[in-house]
Amino acid sequence: MSTAIVTGQPVPGSSLESDLRSLGFDVRMAADAAEAQTLLAEVPAGRRVALVDARFVGHPHALRLGLTDPRFALAAVPGAVTAQPEARPALTRALARESAASGGTAERAAPARVTAGAADTASVADRVVTVLDADEAGVHHPELGSLVAAVPADPQARNEARQAVAAVDDEAVRLRSAVKSRDGFFTTFCISPYSRYLARWCARRGLTPNQVTTASLLTALIAAGCAATGTRSGFVAAGVLLIASFVLDCTDGQLARYALKYSTLGAWLDATFDRAKEYAYYAGLALGAARGGDDVWALALGAMILQTCRHVVDFSFNEANHDATANTSPTAALSDRLDSVGWTVWLRRMIVLPIGERWAMIAVLTALTTPRITFYVLLAGCAFAATYTTAGRVLRSVTRRASRTARAARALADLADNGPLASYLARATPVRLGAPLPVALAGTAVLALSLFSGPAWAPVAGAAVYAVTAGQALRRPLKGALDWLLPPLFRAAEYGTVLVLAAHADVNGALPAAFGLVAAVAYHHYDTVYRIRGNAGAPPAWLVRAIGGQEGRTLLVTVLAAVLTASQFKAALTVLAVAVAVLVLVESIRFWVSAGAPAVHDEGEPA
Repeated sequence: MSTAIVTGQPVPGSSLESDLRSLGFDVRMAADAAEAQTLLAEVPAGRRVALVDARFVGHPHALRLGLTDPRFALAAVPGAVTAQPEARPALTRALARESAASGGTAERAAPARVTAGAADTASVADRVVTVLDADEAGVHHPELGSLVAAVPADPQARNEARQAVAAVDDEAVRLRSAVKSRDGFFTTFCISPYSRYLARWCARRGLTPNQVTTASLLTALIAAGCAATGTRSGFVAAGVLLIASFVLDCTDGQLARYALKYSTLGAWLDATFDRAKEYAYYAGLALGAARGGDDVWALALGAMILQTCRHVVDFSFNEANHDATANTSPTAALSDRLDSVGWTVWLRRMIVLPIGERWAMIAVLTALTTPRITFYVLLAGCAFAATYTTAGRVLRSVTRRASRTARAARALADLADNGPLASYLARATPVRLGAPLPVALAGTAVLALSLFSGPAWAPVAGAAVYAVTAGQALRRPLKGALDWLLPPLFRAAEYGTVLVLAAHADVNGALPAAFGLVAAVAYHHYDTVYRIRGNAGAPPAWLVRAIGGQEGRTLLVTVLAAVLTASQFKAALTVLAVAVAVLVLVESIRFWVSAGAPAVHDEGEPA
């Protein structure tokens, strides 16, 4: 339960009290700031509390946006302000200062013209917000758009405000705002026109976004199971269920925005389940192909590696530049100009194969063709998309003169996922070999050449050189124009090593074991990304040490391939996959369900 303290004299005919109760607030009345201060002190410490002016006129959804969004400790719209328990002290101090300054009473101000954002300066809530903003307390002011939120100063202004409320359909605005503004073409025109109504249906029946997210995961897993049957009817059912899973995937986010039901757990589920669904479906396709006598596990693993590296490119570039200064370039300016031409926006969103287009393509190809053809097309499409997006980001990086922060450099170092071996080698090496990116590229090139050399121990030597260069690459802060390329380069090196060595083993089951290992490690890397996005830093150092770091795992896999037989190597990959999966999953679940996890709602990859 939350508590709303309504200040001032009630207005006849106002629906404010009923609106607040419908939003879950226990309503208490206060004549002035002094009485509001007294009532605020009586509210239990664990409750959200809001101050609302009795003269407030506006849409219920404007109140909902301003008073119930769980992502923000302090939030306000004209005439209303709210504080979650952790921000209660700041609100209490601001109200006390305002009460002392005004003598505890609300003085009337001269009438002002009412607009969607206008506020009477006599409003206790608005004066408290002014104090909070002056203290830089971090008050969130939601964008209301056409929604009305106002504190009319006289009857005429009140009448105008009520007419403005009547002129805008609150529910229509709420439905529109439930849909992400920058979705892909397929999602925007083929899914969202009806999934938003499904989200409203779920909200009215008390379903939560997490329940819908779980339903989407289960549907995708059933789709993967259908694909694993290897029959034409199974492939058709798999394609249909994959689209159904995507509809639910869109619905969970729309439900969260429609009902403002964001949660820490929901952020984690939404961020990780998309990858779990897609990669489980790849495995289902590979199993189905095997039933028909076609081994496509290498293609499935290649698709997972390519898709993960694409995401790491996005994550690294954004982390390197989100707080950079002087962050402009001719390439960015050209992109902005293209955005002003409607058809280029949709074309550019489609060719990067966001999740909506990608899943639609996979579903259709599954139903109509074979798993091998599906993976061939998927790899070609993702390779083109990766080339396009990476080239654009490289051009932006080399043509801009951005000054990157220490936080960005730390985030890139965390994304690199170096372990204790690289750290030790960096300290033990007396000289620096050069700039981070050239050193990392040189080490990766040596590793790649060694994987295709004749001697069995060549990959071990290549991995040893790679470990040295990985440590050298992080000896200085990653603030160079292209240093954001290091994390995706390391992902490609580690995952690619596992793929090549498993393929060289040429024993039944080696590639599926490699698929499991890469999936477990990729989960760890995605988990790292979302911790950083929530300003929670990297996973704990003990976990990075326990799973060896990216260079340690790469070296270990090469040693196992050199000293074990093919069958033993397969078993070793399986054991390693299980061990990594258990460690990272237990720690990840512990973190994301704990009270200390960041309360963020990340939109993730464009749908």
